[in-house]
Amino acid sequence: MTTTDAPPPADDLVVPERSRGTHRRRRIIVAAAVIVVLAIGGGVLTATLWHPSNPAPAASAPTPATAAVERRTIAAQQQVSGTLGYAGDLDVIGQLSGTITALPTPGTVIEPGSTLYRVDGKPVVLLAGDTPAWRAFEWGTTGVDAQQLNAALVTLGYADGLDIDPECDQITWRSQQAIKRFQAAFGLRESGTLDFGQVVFLPSAVRVTATSSTLGAPAVAGQTVIEGTSTTPQVEAEVPVSLLAHVKVGDAVTVTLPDLTTASGTVTDVGAVATQKESGSATVPVRAALTDPGTAAGLDQAPVLVAITTETVEDVLTVPVTALLALAGSEYAVEVLETGGDSRLVTVELGLFDSAGGLVQVSGDGLRAGQRVVVPAA
Repeated sequence: MTTTDAPPPADDLVVPERSRGTHRRRRIIVAAAVIVVLAIGGGVLTATLWHPSNPAPAASAPTPATAAVERRTIAAQQQVSGTLGYAGDLDVIGQLSGTITALPTPGTVIEPGSTLYRVDGKPVVLLAGDTPAWRAFEWGTTGVDAQQLNAALVTLGYADGLDIDPECDQITWRSQQAIKRFQAAFGLRESGTLDFGQVVFLPSAVRVTATSSTLGAPAVAGQTVIEGTSTTPQVEAEVPVSLLAHVKVGDAVTVTLPDLTTASGTVTDVGAVATQKESGSATVPVRAALTDPGTAAGLDQAPVLVAITTETVEDVLTVPVTALLALAGSEYAVEVLETGGDSRLVTVELGLFDSAGGLVQVSGDGLRAGQRVVVPAA
């Protein structure tokens, strides 16, 4: 029977020194290879976990933009064309004879107590008053014009210490002393008497728009020398007769200026005579004063738009016009955002549109103040 020798036990194996060293090197190489493989595997795993091609976790949907349902008063408005200028025509009528030697330039603002123009080198001075002068001022002159002169002398400081009553309607000895101070200030002969035409009474400062004469021309009594206005900004609009039922003195208006900013104003005058236009429509001039005259910023004859309120409703539910959703059959709805993020459509009936505020009156089942409705994102 043939026998085969079994391999000797591991302990009995004798490995030559060189062979054992070679075996250790092999084991080291294998171990290193395993580490490399594990490292590469970890890198592959890491790359697999973080590679940008893998989809990121789904983000929650952004919260839509909303606006509140509000209960308030709104108004419907209609815009008409207008012009921004200055109130009142303040023409200066000359009464002195001679040669015109000085004139203001258009745009100049002349305050009471200042020179309007000169005749033969002598100043014609502006004084505050509603009644025009019609005669010379001398001792004993009595009347409304005399009272205006006394008041002007007191206001301008020429009566300091003279104890002149600004309500006094007579030129007294004290008035004459104040007149002399006035004459001295303007280089006039200190006579205590003012020639007719030396002063001009107008209700306010004058904003010069034009001069009706030229330097060196003769000054003719009764002739307009300066054309002007007050310094108070004013809007004048041509309002269709069909809208006059909605306009009265004291009404508030909104004025859109050339730079598209808005200014508030108040109706001061509604014309009584209509003008027929070529288009066949008829209009009436309506004037309004700005609440803050500074908003006019020096504009003159500038085109503006005037918004006139034609209807007002109080205590109604409103939403922004942009919240409306058009449905089939000429119906509209708003999307109401519920607590928790869900939303539902609520069919609404439309009422008054407030174009200036961008709001609309609405009503619908389940709609109430305080709810949030979806609007287009800004």
